[in-house]
Amino acid sequence: MIATVQRRVAQLRQSLLPLRSLVSHWFVTTSYVRKWLVLGMMIGVIAGLGAVVFYATLTFCTHLFLGVLGGYRPPTPAGEGNFLGTTHFTRPWAIPLVTGFGALLAGILVFSVAPDAEGHGTDAAISAVHHDPRGIRLRTVVVKIVASALTIGSGGSGGREGPTGQISAGFGSLFARLFDLSPTDARIAVASGIGSGIGSIFGAPLGGSVLATEIMYRDDFEVEALLPAFIASTVGYVVFGAFEGYQPLFGYVGNYRLTGAAQLGWFAVIGILGGLVGLGYARGFYAMVDWFSRLRVPRWIRPAMGGVVVGLIALAIPEVMGTGYGWIQQSMGQRLLQIPLWIVIALPFARILATGLSIGSGGSGGIFGPGMVIGAFLGAAVWRVFEPLTLGLGHDPAPYVIVAMMACFGSISRAPLAVMLMVAEMTGTLTLIVPAMVAVGLATLIVTRTDATIYRSQLRNRAESPAHRILAGLPLLAVTDVQHAMARPRVVATTHDTVSLVNQSLDDSRVAGAPVVDGEGRYVGVVTRAALESQAPDTTIADVPTTVVTPLHDLNHLDQALDTLMTSATSWLPVVDQNRRLVGTLSISDLVRGYRIALQSTLRRLSAVTSDGQREIVVAAGSTLDGEPVRGDVPHGILITSIERGLDVIQPTGDTIVRAGDRLSALGSTAALDQLQAVASPSADGGPATGP
Repeated sequence: MIATVQRRVAQLRQSLLPLRSLVSHWFVTTSYVRKWLVLGMMIGVIAGLGAVVFYATLTFCTHLFLGVLGGYRPPTPAGEGNFLGTTHFTRPWAIPLVTGFGALLAGILVFSVAPDAEGHGTDAAISAVHHDPRGIRLRTVVVKIVASALTIGSGGSGGREGPTGQISAGFGSLFARLFDLSPTDARIAVASGIGSGIGSIFGAPLGGSVLATEIMYRDDFEVEALLPAFIASTVGYVVFGAFEGYQPLFGYVGNYRLTGAAQLGWFAVIGILGGLVGLGYARGFYAMVDWFSRLRVPRWIRPAMGGVVVGLIALAIPEVMGTGYGWIQQSMGQRLLQIPLWIVIALPFARILATGLSIGSGGSGGIFGPGMVIGAFLGAAVWRVFEPLTLGLGHDPAPYVIVAMMACFGSISRAPLAVMLMVAEMTGTLTLIVPAMVAVGLATLIVTRTDATIYRSQLRNRAESPAHRILAGLPLLAVTDVQHAMARPRVVATTHDTVSLVNQSLDDSRVAGAPVVDGEGRYVGVVTRAALESQAPDTTIADVPTTVVTPLHDLNHLDQALDTLMTSATSWLPVVDQNRRLVGTLSISDLVRGYRIALQSTLRRLSAVTSDGQREIVVAAGSTLDGEPVRGDVPHGILITSIERGLDVIQPTGDTIVRAGDRLSALGSTAALDQLQAVASPSADGGPATGP
């Protein structure tokens, strides 16, 4: 049965090869704008539909677990009906059982099918952008949808941005594999997926697109992702809104007016508190993660343990359950006065604990949403405590709630600009931008002094990114084509070859695998010795499972090739032309050789262009330069740009030792170069000698 399914899948892939070749070639050769207009729209459609599917699944699970089984209906925000929620638990004894049962189902699903769906999802997607943008499995996406709906819908404290971001990021990863996108384009596709998914579910396309560029680093931006994310987020928002409406999540909360600089003092206080509470959120959440990881119980049981405790806490503080967006809505108006003061003050810390128990235990859900609840009730607590003292806070808590949301999570997520924009879009107001700048700025200063972040997969800046570091250190990689470095394949298997024939070819060539092509020479996959061992000798390669290895295109540059090799499970990659026909292979050694050739060619071209100021000089045996550092006997006014020694090209420093036989590429005046020539290659009569 399994063999039949595998054969059918192989046949389907074979039939789609011509179309796939055509599309892949188009993405390689088309312009930047056309490519990302198409890819951005595709990712955006998936982001919007994924948000719709997850929202519907979460709504169903919430109704089933909390409504039907628990006898409790949580409040909803203005954009989702503005339901005020039930005032008490009709079956309080059922709440801990419901939260524990839903978390148990989620734990069993995650750890039996896709363990990488554990946790809040956004961190895994950020890690994929940096290290393996083609590696997000569709299985993980499906499991994430169901497990997050079970966790949050049964009362667990979590947000819905993590699942939606991972859905569209997963399809961005799928497109990268399907269309043979370069590593750079694959990273942009996954980053755009994160931003568009989150922007769609929150109805905040501008903030989502900026988030795609800002959330990757603690102190930097992935600027290349901005335009693709704009396209994807806009399309995702339009698709989601077509099903769920276009009203801001919390309605239009825009009646604040800044009339004096003194008003900013309270927002400065909120900024300081927001930074401190944000630090507490990150440290408290990961303290719970570490504590659960040390428990000597099966991993699938841990979410249920956390869920039961969350249910017990909810009996006293029901605001800790679910997404909490309905409670944020109530905190923005006079209904805040109906919530006991001790709950308003305690809720930020109770939410930190509940999120650690729900998601840190191994459950599935986002941590963006709880961060907004934590910030909202921090602002609400400041207003509730100090407003009766007539200290100029005003009679509306909404400004303080909104700004505190921005400050608390914007600082600890290290994405202050994106979070400011998202909260502004969710509340339909830009009138709080100036107070928000004060609060978010202070909160961010506090957080950055500790180097803390809620997303552990974030890198510090682009210099720490493997891809950007490679290009900065070896710039010629970005202008050298793969076709100038690739090698001839040592073994090529065809789909009609037998296992015994291919095994013999592998033995003769002493290689562990070979690319597979169809009858027209189009690349199919890679077959390995391990895959052949379990097959009968007369089995054809068409019936042998092949390893999916993303090929390089001959028009790709070497920086893309090196990036792909670093994230690939193989030590070499097949190279295909515009029709997806196999034309060669590329290994690390081939790439290094190609880079050396490119560097030497560049130096020779430079010599031809600047013949009066540049010269290649060979150091002869017996020269005073032999065995001395570059800074030693080299005449004043000479710059040694490179030293070619055998097959190696050395970028010299002042301490580099010169050896006989070295070919020096030197810049300087004609007189100085003549002097260096005389020192490097003295003739028998002591006069200058000409170089070879």
